[in-house]
Amino acid sequence: MPNPSVFFVSDGTGITAETFGNAILAQFELKFRHVRLPFVDSVDKAHQAVRQINHTAEVEGRKPIVFTTLVNMEVLNVITEGCKGMLLDMFGTFVNPLEKELGITSNHRIGRFSDASKSKEYHDRIEAINFSLSHDDGQLNRDLELSDVILVGVSRSGKTPTSLYLAMQYGLKAANYPLIPEDFERRQLPPALMPHKKKIFGLTIQPERLSEIRNERRPNSRYASLANCRDEVSQAEAMMRRAGIRWLSTTHKSIEEIATTILQEISPERLIY
Repeated sequence: MPNPSVFFVSDGTGITAETFGNAILAQFELKFRHVRLPFVDSVDKAHQAVRQINHTAEVEGRKPIVFTTLVNMEVLNVITEGCKGMLLDMFGTFVNPLEKELGITSNHRIGRFSDASKSKEYHDRIEAINFSLSHDDGQLNRDLELSDVILVGVSRSGKTPTSLYLAMQYGLKAANYPLIPEDFERRQLPPALMPHKKKIFGLTIQPERLSEIRNERRPNSRYASLANCRDEVSQAEAMMRRAGIRWLSTTHKSIEEIATTILQEISPERLIY
């Protein structure tokens, strides 16, 4: 049997449907075939979506799973009445009970990002991404007082993807610095970081995993050798202990888990959701 098909149908970008749907599907030990149908914002497009879903049902011989976040009732009715899939209407499931409980009607706005470019939060998020890019890998020492968090760790321990995730998901200005042999010789953190110690969070990684990652980038180099990785990780962890900064191992953690731990520990005052 082919992998079950899952449709994400939205009159906007579909990010909400896909994020929520994937969180639910992660509970099942199955691989799914994802089909994204964004911008279904007219009756004609809804009929096209129904034809595609129903064709899949006929070909696969079973009902596809269909997650929807449609706010236009006319469009939703086309999907509800014509779709041969298992329909999971997320807005209907949550918005309708909330309307009854709160005693007000929701604004039924299509696409949560439809006017994002006009909001202060959107511009703050873009500014945070630019900040994190310019302060990646210790490129820039200026304006560190503007940072919300500063990540330190050996090269390839996960600092860059975590910094960008914090900027894109939460609008946080995240700088990151690699710990290098000169720092180990001094036995202390880079001098530029010392005035901002409360914002520093350390990342480490198992030497064996670090060696694998580095060998993908620079195979058979001293930089990627297991002996060098063990030495760097050992010295970096000792340095973080001496400095009294918080740190964690990224070896078996996702970017989302790392970021959540950092947010709990650093607790920045400015967060964007």
